[in-house]
Amino acid sequence: MQKRQQGLTLIELMIVIAIIGILGALALPAYQDYSIRAKVSEMLLAVNGCKTAVNEAIGSASSADVSAGLPKVCASQSSKYVTSISVDGNGIITVVGNHEALRGSTSASANAISLTPLQTGDTAINGSTDGGKAIASWRCGPAATNGLPQKYLPASCKAS
Repeated sequence: MQKRQQGLTLIELMIVIAIIGILGALALPAYQDYSIRAKVSEMLLAVNGCKTAVNEAIGSASSADVSAGLPKVCASQSSKYVTSISVDGNGIITVVGNHEALRGSTSASANAISLTPLQTGDTAINGSTDGGKAIASWRCGPAATNGLPQKYLPASCKAS
């Protein structure tokens, strides 16, 4: 009488474990990048109120020079993913992400995004001469200092 084999042999089990290990090694980095991009999208959502305030301050100004008042239009705020939001004299908004929440970026200091108000095409607003003029769009990208790596920016921010 012949005995039937039941279960997996040792070699079959080792092959299955190797395949699972390879799939895990490929999927884990992709998932980490995806989760950081989702958190960066949350950072950009936190800036919407500040964008509206800058838009209103520049568009409704009675004088051409609004550079002194722009840094005051947005109260610095923080949240789970945002350490600070600031505005300079030309209306450029810089949002700094919380590095602890954005684990996986290239360094502890590479966590800032800037949004630049544009008048027409690619011409940036000048806070000392463009008060009372409308903002046509915003250019988004890594900040000049401590800029977030391009690979973590959402698609809406890479295209602009």
